[in-house]
Amino acid sequence: MTVLEDRIEMAEERGELTLDVLFEHLEKMPIPEGTKIEIVGGNIFMSPQRQSHWEIIFCIAKQLDARYSQKRLASDVRIDFPGHLNGFACDLAAMAERSVKDSRGRWRYQDVEFVVEVISKDTAGNDYGPKMDTYAAAEVPVYLIVDPNTGEWHLHTLPKDGKYHSAVGFPFGEDVDLTGTPVGLVLETGESPRD
Repeated sequence: MTVLEDRIEMAEERGELTLDVLFEHLEKMPIPEGTKIEIVGGNIFMSPQRQSHWEIIFCIAKQLDARYSQKRLASDVRIDFPGHLNGFACDLAAMAERSVKDSRGRWRYQDVEFVVEVISKDTAGNDYGPKMDTYAAAEVPVYLIVDPNTGEWHLHTLPKDGKYHSAVGFPFGEDVDLTGTPVGLVLETGESPRD
């Protein structure tokens, strides 16, 4: 066992295991630069960001500039979502206009109106599974999965009762029409790189 595992086990025994405890210990570890860290259902995931991954995020963020100020966008920033120990670092999240950070300077999941996750092979199961369920339970109105492995995007909307009730997907090159959502624009996907 590592020191981190020992401390986490002791915190679990005392009933003190929280996202803050987990992230506090992770921040003390020698984690390589450019590594994304998330806690999904109490499990810690670390993955390096690929260039193609970043290019997709940047392309979408540039297009969102027409609707969102930089101050209302977050990328790889911790947002605590409902459920058991869900501290996500969304690839890209857009906040509603009325949004304000909490007393600790963090975005509240209740203010997230758009999330983009770019699939990594090692963590794809999270994006299509527990993270999608959590975003639906949190009633995030628009969830976009971009999959450079298959060259497709998958749009999920109409969250209710912990599920998205509308899903549509198309290959890269087809626009993502978000005009009927809080995002209110069309995203171009033609130049999205593939893995």
